[in-house]
Order: sequence, then structure tokens, then C-alpha cells
Amino acid sequence: MPQLSVPFMTIGLLLASNIFMTFAWYGHLKFKSAPLFAVIFISWGIAFFEYLLQVPANRIGHGHYNAAQLKTIQEVITLTVFVAFSYFYLKEPLTAKTLIGFAFIGVGAWFIFSK
Repeated sequence: MPQLSVPFMTIGLLLASNIFMTFAWYGHLKFKSAPLFAVIFISWGIAFFEYLLQVPANRIGHGHYNAAQLKTIQEVITLTVFVAFSYFYLKEPLTAKTLIGFAFIGVGAWFIFSK
């Protein structure tokens, strides 16, 4: 079986972990009638799986990427996952203002990775 590259494994694990974390942090917003106590514990349970992916992603990626680059990758993935989540799951509109703000964050990411 061929060995997966460090960037592929790192980004793939970070993507998967961010999907779990987005649901842990924001998934309960569709269930506002559920008791807060219950959604906190459900969110913790979901976040456990996020940690099972996030920690190995950072461990695998560190060395190929520095810590600032790993955090930047994670933040860009977080915003990408969040945009899709808020639009498709929460049914919230994407505004030009939001997309422009996220684009500025993307420019910041470009600076982190530029030589």
C-alpha cells in the first residue's frame, strides 16, 4: 500500500476534525428547545472525535509545517467548513460582507505561507 504524503494526511485529518468540531460548536443551534445541559454533553461527545483527528494531524504535520502554518491551515479549513455548514445545515445566507471578511483572512494565510 502506498504511503500517503504528510500534507495529504495532515489536511485530510484537519478537514475531518473540523467537521466534527463545527457540529459540536454549532449543530445544537437547530435544536434550541433542547436543554442546554444536554447539548453541552452532546457537544463534548462530538468534540472527543474531533480531538482523535486533530491531535494526530498536528503531530504528523509538524516538521513538514511549522506551528504557525499548521494553525493557519486549520483556520482556513475551519472557515471553509463553517461557510458550507452555515449555508447548508443552518440555512443561513452567505453575504458579500462575510465572504469579503473571510477573503481577508485568506490573504493573511497567503502571507504565512509566502516565501
